[in-house]
Amino acid sequence: MNLIELEHIDKSYRIGEMAVPVLKDINLSIGEGEYVALTGASGSGKSTLMNILGCLDRPTGGKYFLAGQEVGSASNDARALIRNRKIGFVFQNFNLLPRTTALDNVIMPLVYTNEALSGRASRERGIEMLRRVGLGERMDHTPSQLSGGQQQRVAIARALINHPPVLFADEPTGNLDSKTSVDVMKMFDKLNEEGITIILVTHSFEVAHYAKRIIQIKDGEIISGVYGEETAGKEKEA
Repeated sequence: MNLIELEHIDKSYRIGEMAVPVLKDINLSIGEGEYVALTGASGSGKSTLMNILGCLDRPTGGKYFLAGQEVGSASNDARALIRNRKIGFVFQNFNLLPRTTALDNVIMPLVYTNEALSGRASRERGIEMLRRVGLGERMDHTPSQLSGGQQQRVAIARALINHPPVLFADEPTGNLDSKTSVDVMKMFDKLNEEGITIILVTHSFEVAHYAKRIIQIKDGEIISGVYGEETAGKEKEA
């Protein structure tokens, strides 16, 4: 089953009286459990596409179906609820609250969900997520007491707290050294093996090749959607 379906997606921004196209007639299907990398140079449109996929922005035209629900035209409130329930985000800059413990950073999204969890249940789920990313012993530490790699693991745990079916990672290794980057990417591999759909946005082809499918974007259009080493040489339409 396809988790994501994009049909003829366009996105333009207005500068004065001029409409500047950023995405042009994007058609894309992503199945449940896939591990996909969106790549392209700066200005290619990949970040705009991720914002639409992540329900952070609306397309100008076309339809976006997430888990069978048309979400491209949803209201701001509806898209906020979708983001909270169905989507996890991991960013380059971690976006952690600096004076808040790792555990409290992780459970913060639970405040905005309709799921009726007690404080104790929320903490137990947060502890479970931190243990899942190998930080069970660091839950009371603030971000300043953690390395960059550990902070990114906290961010991953936070992204997983509501058990979303899809995880978006936007340049997740951009602020990490090469060894730590490998450790974080191995974590994404493990999460994908557990069944989570992962969409990775990166300008680095080295990072992109951790994914099983690479979608290249140029000038607002998908130019290829090749598969990785397991199916090397086999091309498939995006």
